[in-house]
Amino acid sequence: MSENFGLSAALATAFDADGEIAIPGVIEQAQHCLANGCKSVTLFGTTGEGASIGMQERKQVLAAMLAAGIAPKQIVMGVLVDAAEDAAAQAGQALAQGVRNILLAPPSYFKNVSDDGLFKWFSAVFTMLGTHARDVIVYNIPSVTMVPLSISLVGRLRAAFPDVVVGVKDSSGDWPYTEELLKTHGDLIILIGDERHLARGVRLGGQGAISGMANLLPREVQVMAEKGIDDANVERFVGQLLNYPVIPSIKAILARLTEDDGWLAVRPPLVALNSQDSDTLFAAFGALFRAKAA
Repeated sequence: MSENFGLSAALATAFDADGEIAIPGVIEQAQHCLANGCKSVTLFGTTGEGASIGMQERKQVLAAMLAAGIAPKQIVMGVLVDAAEDAAAQAGQALAQGVRNILLAPPSYFKNVSDDGLFKWFSAVFTMLGTHARDVIVYNIPSVTMVPLSISLVGRLRAAFPDVVVGVKDSSGDWPYTEELLKTHGDLIILIGDERHLARGVRLGGQGAISGMANLLPREVQVMAEKGIDDANVERFVGQLLNYPVIPSIKAILARLTEDDGWLAVRPPLVALNSQDSDTLFAAFGALFRAKAA
């Protein structure tokens, strides 16, 4: 097997006062993560508000990152759309630039769909991509999509598209599912999205993580993702973070750490964390990671 996937920062997306992507801020954050333990950055995943980012914006940001010297193989592209045609277009645009992987979520508008239906959707995306289809990590995040990817569906996709489906990002937070996924599909790149389970999953064969916390604590999460060493403080803080809207919360802490209030901005329908919650959450962060918060 090739080198383990390691840690990819689920990169937060910076916006300016007009709600447009602040590309210099995105590049600076990517460079920071890459310089501090991340092997790659994931653009426009859940933490990056990818469902709110359109095709032209994706093209512009990717071009700017490549022009800034970030290598294609250091970039994973999130694709979080419902229409197979749109998913193929977004994935194809990124694959044409040589990105490392596509992180592909299932369609999520329709609920209670069958494995057969999901298999046909993924099949349609891969068929539209044709010979460009490669290095797809399917994304299990039922807390957001309400569309879980079953262990058997992962197996069907792997068997039908062995040169395309290379891994699973599991952000279910469901340890029995994660454990079974690792046991059944150990030939795939299994990435743990819930940092509370990360080190344990790596010890059982997981290859790392695509992590929102890596925006804030890349070195700490790197040790968990690459060495399988538990970090009680990271795990404790993730538990606290989940009491608040996660994406605005990560950006609120990032704003404090960088001393740049521009990071507070989120794209509708999300709204920024209120100042009281921001103060409370940052105090909790500081109590665990004083050197980072100083």
